[in-house]
Order: sequence, then C-alpha cells, then structure tokens
Amino acid sequence: MAKQFPEIDETQRKFIEEQHLFFVGTAAPDGRVNISPKGMDSLRVLGPNRIAWMNLTGSGNETAGHLLETDRMTLMWCSFTTRPLILRTYGTARTLHRGDAGWDELAELFPDHRSARQIYDLDVDLVQTSCGYAVPFMDYRSDRDTMQKWVDGKTDEQIKSYWVEKNQQTIDGKPTGTAS
Repeated sequence: MAKQFPEIDETQRKFIEEQHLFFVGTAAPDGRVNISPKGMDSLRVLGPNRIAWMNLTGSGNETAGHLLETDRMTLMWCSFTTRPLILRTYGTARTLHRGDAGWDELAELFPDHRSARQIYDLDVDLVQTSCGYAVPFMDYRSDRDTMQKWVDGKTDEQIKSYWVEKNQQTIDGKPTGTAS
C-alpha cells in the first residue's frame, strides 16, 4: 500500500497545507527517539524537496539537540477527515537561530512569533504515502491559544530565561545549541 516518491508533488503539497497538525521525528545516534506534535501556522513547503518550519518555545527542545549530532528528520501528516492518507517526508535538516544567515529570509514566511526558538530547513530526499485506513475521524475546532497567552504574559527577557532554564539540554542531558 505504501508508495514512495523522490519529491513532494502538487497533490501532496496541497494535502500538507490542509493539515492542522504534523509530527516531527528525530533521534541522536544514541538515547531516546523523539516524536513531537506541531501545529499553529508554523510550516511552509518551499519546493518539491524543501520544507521549513518555525519551532516555537516548548517544554522541551529535543529536535535541536538531536540535529547537533545527526541531521536526520522525518515529518508526518495524517488525515483525520474524509480521505484516509498518511504522508511522511524524510530528509536532512539544518537548524537556524536568530542572527544566523538565512534566518531573516525564512522568518519572513511566517507570522511573527516572539517565542520562535529555531527554524528548521528540511531537505527532503524521500516522500512516502500510506493508506491511513486505521486513523480515526476527528473534527478540527480551532488552534489553541494557550501558547500565545503564555507568550503575551512574558517579556522577551523572560522567554529567553525560560530557554536557559528549560531548553538548554535534551532529556538525555545533551546540549541543544539554544542561545540564551
């Protein structure tokens, strides 16, 4: 049932852009594998082999730490509506922080988020689709506003302090490269 493609075609791009949720998977050479759900307006398909997503402040920062050791990344979307489908993109990613070359160009593609920690630039080398027949139907109501309310209640310095306290190491104790 699974089909593989060397790039994202227009039908797949449209499917990705219609989804409200995606998952990112990364792993260092050793330690725990991380799979995180992502939402909000934080992902852009930039071409048949390129995706960028803006990573916002969170309770952990595993992706950043993993990419310091190995640049592998998988993104996954699944349909919870009428058309059953799971789509994965596999590739290698680079991490950009504020002040890095390329940050401003990519940041302009997203709404302004004071809590943006990184932008990940994924070079896609394989796309795989599968049936998704066992994925349940679920209705989308809206994005949560919890993150934005938290950010609105903090100064820029308080957000940076949170990064120092919560986002400097992975759960395996490895550095994430997040600037303080």
